[in-house]
Amino acid sequence: MVESDLIVLIPTRGRPDNAVALEQAFVDTKTKAARFYIVDFNDETHDEYFKRLPSESVIPIHNTSGGMAYPLNYAARQFIGDYDNFAFMGDDHRPRTANWDEKFVEELYSGSDVVYGNDLFQGSNLPTQVAMVSEIVEALRGMVPDSQRHLYLDNFWLKLGQDLGKIKYMPEVIIEHCHAFNGKAPMDENYARVNAPEVYSADKAAFDNYIASDQYKTLLTKLK
Repeated sequence: MVESDLIVLIPTRGRPDNAVALEQAFVDTKTKAARFYIVDFNDETHDEYFKRLPSESVIPIHNTSGGMAYPLNYAARQFIGDYDNFAFMGDDHRPRTANWDEKFVEELYSGSDVVYGNDLFQGSNLPTQVAMVSEIVEALRGMVPDSQRHLYLDNFWLKLGQDLGKIKYMPEVIIEHCHAFNGKAPMDENYARVNAPEVYSADKAAFDNYIASDQYKTLLTKLK
């Protein structure tokens, strides 16, 4: 595997400790993939990311959406044409399987368009972390629909992969999700904000509307 096979994009806010722990998990699992941490300019901990991570791996952006869909799409668009495959992790994911990235890339090159591992929380039910071929990112102009804010991104990846008939769950690849909802992280301000009822309802509507839209039908046609 060469470095250009996979890029991992990690939107993060107010959690430099998480980002540092994730970077260490990448080192521990011998990750060769490029990775970039996308940080809001208005994040009070913004400077800590530059101090504690390789500065070239931090992408600062102006994000007023309050969610991770915008920074994820923004960063993905900057790298279209540079990488064969794109991945997402949250700052609360921790890869545990050595060479997890090589395993993902091998499966993507074998015919799958979307792959995900075992997060020890949702398992096969949802791809809370995901990797996909660059053709999806090019056709979508990002990794998720622009209409979404934060939630139901994993529902979108699951639905897209199923509709393409090219999604692969890899239970042997452990990428632990250390989330507040499974008791592996404290319930902080960020979790509370993005999991508020109004965010759930708005993102559920955005997801449902996009899946029912002609735009989604066009996307599937391009990718099939």
